[in-house]
Amino acid sequence: IDEPMTISHQPINRTHQPERVPPRAHGAAHVLAAARYSGGGAKRLLGETAFRHELILFVVIVLGFVLSGAAAASYLIAGGLFLLLAAAEALNTAIEIVVDRISPQWSSSARDAKDLGSFAVFCLLATNVVYALYVIISLLLAGNTILT
Repeated sequence: IDEPMTISHQPINRTHQPERVPPRAHGAAHVLAAARYSGGGAKRLLGETAFRHELILFVVIVLGFVLSGAAAASYLIAGGLFLLLAAAEALNTAIEIVVDRISPQWSSSARDAKDLGSFAVFCLLATNVVYALYVIISLLLAGNTILT
């Protein structure tokens, strides 16, 4: 097992040598650096199959809202719920990466950490679906859709 382990296409640094730490930024440079880090996180999250499936679900929800004639407030709430789901998915991915880095062997605590992260994602995924179904079914039952 001399090959490096990979986690989501990212090789693990098994040399335990310190990596180069970028210098601290201040003022506007700090804000720009934070934006770059956030962009890097978004790019990394797009590499996750689960997140791409969640994006597809969001597109389906928006399409359902369009076809059912949902109000602007419904779109805003759905968008906020999706951002919460994306944040939970990002944190879950971060947990998995850190756990795999710290504990490459199987352990019950590593399993528990990953399971808890997955459960958080599931809760927000269910919240997104239940809210979308509530909006769409309410509008269909009221007859206020562009389909009628």
